[in-house]
Amino acid sequence: MDSDQAATSTAAMEIERVPSEPKSVSGVPPIKPKFEPLKAQEMSDGRVQFRKVSVPAHRFTPLKKAWMEIYTPIFEQMKIDVRMNLKARKVELKTRNDTPDVSNLQKCADFVHAFMLGFDVIDAVALLRLDDLYVDSFEIKDVKTLRGEHLSRAIGRLSGKGGKTKFAIENATRTRIVIADTKIHILGSFLNIKVARDSLCSLILGSPAGKVYSKLRTVTARLAERF
Repeated sequence: MDSDQAATSTAAMEIERVPSEPKSVSGVPPIKPKFEPLKAQEMSDGRVQFRKVSVPAHRFTPLKKAWMEIYTPIFEQMKIDVRMNLKARKVELKTRNDTPDVSNLQKCADFVHAFMLGFDVIDAVALLRLDDLYVDSFEIKDVKTLRGEHLSRAIGRLSGKGGKTKFAIENATRTRIVIADTKIHILGSFLNIKVARDSLCSLILGSPAGKVYSKLRTVTARLAERF
């Protein structure tokens, strides 16, 4: 009777033996496993990602002329497929199997968008090569509500005679500026965009160019000391 109870109790309580972890020999920890980095396709679960950039009517002809300059770095260097959809008037981008990085798709979309805003291909292509570049846009009415001749004079102050003021701000702050009617677009690093935007806002508010130049000289000298 006792033997039957012992047999049933051992049958009911089965012990599973778990193999213990291999102990490190002479205090040396075990070798860590090495995993290969995930490819762009594996990060997105094998799905193809798309971006579409609209083409304004006034940028259609410049896009035709500069198409090969835009197409070559996107297709050959960034490994992104690109095509022009004539019916929808959009530039379409998509990832490939050999795309090295997922972020390349967004970089290419930013590059094409910068060209549509009016930047030259030579300037916009820097968005593909550098990580800390951005495009900042604002309108004159965001700074001050101006109408009629006051608005025309403000745009004139921003450009200067023959674009002299605009070029001076660009060279001092290492940015690129596009003045498209009442819209202003600035391409550059975060700090440089801030300095350029402050100078442009001062001109919109009515400051004379000489005063803006002297302030710009002081700020750029301070930035040069910092770096």
